[in-house]
Amino acid sequence: MLIGANPETIRAAADLLRAGALVAMPTETVYGLAADALNPDAVAKIFAAKGRPADHPLIVHLPDAEHLPRWASSIPREALALARAFWPGPLTLILKRDPGVPDAVTGGQDTVGIRVPNHPVALALLRAFDSGVAAPSANRFGRISPTTAAHVVEELGDAVAMVLDGGPCAVGIESTILDLSRSTPEILRPGAITAEDIAQVIGRMPRQPTAQPASNPAVPRVSGSLAAHYAPRTPLRLVARNDLVAQALAACDQGLRVAVLAHHCADPDDARIVWQAALSDFVGFAHDLYAQLRKLDSLGLDLILVEAPLDDEAWRAISDRLGRAAVGSGIEPA
Repeated sequence: MLIGANPETIRAAADLLRAGALVAMPTETVYGLAADALNPDAVAKIFAAKGRPADHPLIVHLPDAEHLPRWASSIPREALALARAFWPGPLTLILKRDPGVPDAVTGGQDTVGIRVPNHPVALALLRAFDSGVAAPSANRFGRISPTTAAHVVEELGDAVAMVLDGGPCAVGIESTILDLSRSTPEILRPGAITAEDIAQVIGRMPRQPTAQPASNPAVPRVSGSLAAHYAPRTPLRLVARNDLVAQALAACDQGLRVAVLAHHCADPDDARIVWQAALSDFVGFAHDLYAQLRKLDSLGLDLILVEAPLDDEAWRAISDRLGRAAVGSGIEPA
């Protein structure tokens, strides 16, 4: 049920969570599929609705940092400093779990991912619920994350008891995930909050992931770590800016129907090509990315060509998402 967010519907959503149902809620990053994180049966519904493997850990969303001791058994000073600096906001901290956190949330690992989202609807729901919710992206596993309530309905339909409509997500890509459970801080998933942002708070630079998706780990430590993720059903290929027109025309000459997503307007004015303009700044590109990929994926074309992001630290998160999208694209779910 898609419904506008207001005090009455937020209270109703909190009641649904207490009853073990699934509620889709907006965050500043993407829409999340929320369930009571202390209810393993409710959490199991997330995995069933998404088609998500059970060993993939989930991120717990809290109303505020004061709830941290209920979920983490050891909270380093760096975690508290980062929470003060970036919460509410798109930063997930990996910490040693409290023994009371269900294995269903952590994938059986000794750590748990925690964040406080920066969206008024999500915060109001979490405060009304007064506990943590497990909330991965509200889409089928491995597919393009949803940034509007309509995207959730398209993907999951009646599997969700309520979809709270809070408008388009402001950030548009998933949170940065920072592991603080070991001696050296490490970014496990890049996002809008960069390594430099983190270093300014904790006084040391975290280790960073490789620029390209690594091979699938045997047991994923965090969401979005598989080589194939965020993917359209239409095959997607990353192409250097200067090669876009030539590759698009070559694909058309092979009889393929082609879309291009590019920062720069080099549209060859060929009716066989759908040319979609993308903003050239990170904030604007990230905000629009998933919605644009969904739009192009819905056209029933044969190939999507995307202008390869700049080889620049500021674009690391976009490179990560598009690299995984390219690996996973064109693959129908099992």
